[in-house]
Amino acid sequence: MLLQTQRLNLREFQLSDAAFVLRILNEPSFLKFIGDRKVRTIDDARLYISNRFIASYEKNGYGLYMVEVKEGSPIGMCGLVKRDPVEDPDVGFAFVPEAWQRGYGYEAASAVIEYARNTLQLKRVLGITIPENTASIKTLEKTGLKFLRADVTKDTNEAIHVYEIIM
Repeated sequence: MLLQTQRLNLREFQLSDAAFVLRILNEPSFLKFIGDRKVRTIDDARLYISNRFIASYEKNGYGLYMVEVKEGSPIGMCGLVKRDPVEDPDVGFAFVPEAWQRGYGYEAASAVIEYARNTLQLKRVLGITIPENTASIKTLEKTGLKFLRADVTKDTNEAIHVYEIIM
């Protein structure tokens, strides 16, 4: 276990998590608010885990983590995402609908930010979301991130809001 909270365990993704990754990446809310990662099969999910999650752990020393309730059921992902050429990572999270409105996003994101501050000794963490994602905005603000600027994505020219927390 990488991180533990009162109700949650956060750990690195493994190839054996492919079925859950396939599910969460294809949730309508993920597709709407985060984007289509083109993961359609278990093999695609394994490749995504290897090329995105595990590669980030190896290259950056952090990444997105599996979020499980203490009883062991997977409910989402939360962690730090390093996007080139941006120097500072951003905190990211996504949860399956049955885990919404229970405070899990706040609990997991708070643990990740504390980990970024105390263990990784990062000086700043960003938060990036589209303006319509009010639930994510509330979670970012509740964890202490402040609105920094409106921007657009470089690849799709989509409107985004950027938040930050200075450690």
